[in-house]
Amino acid sequence: MQQTGSMTPMSKEMQDCVQACLSCHATCEETMSSCMQMGGQAQMQIMRTLMDCSEMTRMCADMMMRRSPMSAEMCALCARACDMCAEACRSMPDDPQMMRCAEACRRCADMCRSMAAAMA
Repeated sequence: MQQTGSMTPMSKEMQDCVQACLSCHATCEETMSSCMQMGGQAQMQIMRTLMDCSEMTRMCADMMMRRSPMSAEMCALCARACDMCAEACRSMPDDPQMMRCAEACRRCADMCRSMAAAMA
């Protein structure tokens, strides 16, 4: 990242957390596309969780990148959304895309929890 004005560069931990959020966001979007192709009631319930997680991770990354004073709270909330999404995806253990998504969500949740604690 380029330094702009008086803004200090992001720490390595924050950069890693932003990347985990963006990766999780992309994986959730891919998984939603997969769910839409499958159809069915179970997928519709998972879709809501995927949508929430996708939006939260994108917003969390954006807020960290602009150094929002609400980043710590956002990271904590994002970790919760990622935990819920990982759990929903794990309900379909035979689906490789769901398992990839669960892993991306778990990794993002762990990083966001650490970031929330570091910024508190």
